[in-house]
Amino acid sequence: MNAILDKQAAKTASALTAIAHMPTKSLSVLMDNDFALGLTDSDFMRIAVLLAQKSYDEGGCPIGAVIVSNSTGKIVGKGHNTLVQEGDPYNHGETAAIKDAGRIDFGDTTIYTSLSPCAVCATLLYMRGFSRVVVGDITNASGTEGLLQEKGVKVDILEDQQGIALYARFRAEKPAQDLEDWQGLSALSSSCSGV
Repeated sequence: MNAILDKQAAKTASALTAIAHMPTKSLSVLMDNDFALGLTDSDFMRIAVLLAQKSYDEGGCPIGAVIVSNSTGKIVGKGHNTLVQEGDPYNHGETAAIKDAGRIDFGDTTIYTSLSPCAVCATLLYMRGFSRVVVGDITNASGTEGLLQEKGVKVDILEDQQGIALYARFRAEKPAQDLEDWQGLSALSSSCSGV
């Protein structure tokens, strides 16, 4: 069976949306190796932002992540924040993508995350040995990039204006949900009591 997206196919918004929404293990049906090798950092970040949009549309925090093999160019994991949807405080975009990738050597991978990772996700990224992290938004959140660099992880900033606008809108619409995602329910209790 031939993949739908081959080296002749255009990297359209529809193609990237299909990649974002199709299960990772089925991506070989959608795109062949040549198409995957033609994807750029900007394309992978666009897929991460499309996953963030998916989370937002589901009522969650708009953060998405994509993990790509440096040697093959293939997507090996992707995910989006499902803290609200699944009621799990550890289901951030990065952790969801890592879970999707499974038990692999992350030393030959790059993770594209639509928002600067929180301290827990940044720690997990260097503990799992990621060689590179590409961050799509340091406008709405930042701070762990230095930690990652100190641990030997290459960090590139590729601010994505669509992702930045999406997270800013979410933060304005749902400040309590944003606070819970970053600091947990106890932060909501503290902010409500004026402490």
